[in-house]
Amino acid sequence: MSDAVRLIEIKEEIHADNDRTAKALRAKLEEKKTFLLNLMSSPGSGKTSTILKTIETLRDRFRFAVLEADIDSTVDAEAVAAVGIPAVQLRTGGFCHLDAAMVTKGLEALDLDALDIVVVENVGNLVCPAEFDTGAVRNAMILSVPEGDDKPLKYPLMFTVSDVLLVNKIDYLPFSNFDLEAMRKRAMKLNPQMEIFEVSARTGQGFEQWASWLAREVSDFLNSAPGASRPAIGKFLSISRC
Repeated sequence: MSDAVRLIEIKEEIHADNDRTAKALRAKLEEKKTFLLNLMSSPGSGKTSTILKTIETLRDRFRFAVLEADIDSTVDAEAVAAVGIPAVQLRTGGFCHLDAAMVTKGLEALDLDALDIVVVENVGNLVCPAEFDTGAVRNAMILSVPEGDDKPLKYPLMFTVSDVLLVNKIDYLPFSNFDLEAMRKRAMKLNPQMEIFEVSARTGQGFEQWASWLAREVSDFLNSAPGASRPAIGKFLSISRC
C-alpha cells in the first residue's frame, strides 16, 4: 500500500551532509590560515605536473603540501614527496571524487600550522568531482589541449563551479585542431567570472601569470581578518549520478 511506502532521497541527504562538513572545514582552515585549492580535471591532463611546476614557481614564498587522490596507487604522492613537499595519498577505493569528509581525513595527517597552501589533486574525472564541495577556498580545473575544445559543451558543471581554468599543454597547439577562442567563448558563457590561463607544465609557459593569480589569492586569504567576507567559491550542484 502507498501509505506504507517511505521515500528517502539518499543523494540529496548525502549532499546536504557534505555541505555541512565542507562549511565546518572551511571555518577551520580560515582559523588555521591554510589556503585549500581543489584541482580537478580528467585523467592525463597534467594535474601532478602542474602542481609540481606551481610549487617550483612559488615555494620560496609559501609553504606547500599536497593531498593526492586516486582510486589506487601512490605514484603521484611519491612524485610530490620526491621534491621535498609533504604529501598524503588518499586512495578512494573506487569512488570517483573527493568529498569534504575525505579531505578532512587527509588534512588530519598534516600540520596545518606549518602550511600556507594545501593543494588537493582530485580524482581524474570531469563529472563527479564537480558535484562535491571539498571545503576549498578556490576551485581550479585543467583542460589539456589533446582533450579537445568541446569539453565546456559536454561537462558544463565542471566549468561552472571552477574559479580558474588552466588550459594545459599549449605547446601541443601547433599539432592540434584545438580552437582556443571557441573554447574560451564556451567557458565564459558558462562562467563569466572564470579566470583562464594558458600554460604548459612541460615548458613552464604561462606559469608566471597563473602563479601571480594564485599568490594574490593566497596572500589575501592569509592577510584577511577572521570572518572577513570574501568572494564566494563556485557553487556545487547535483545534476548527474556518479
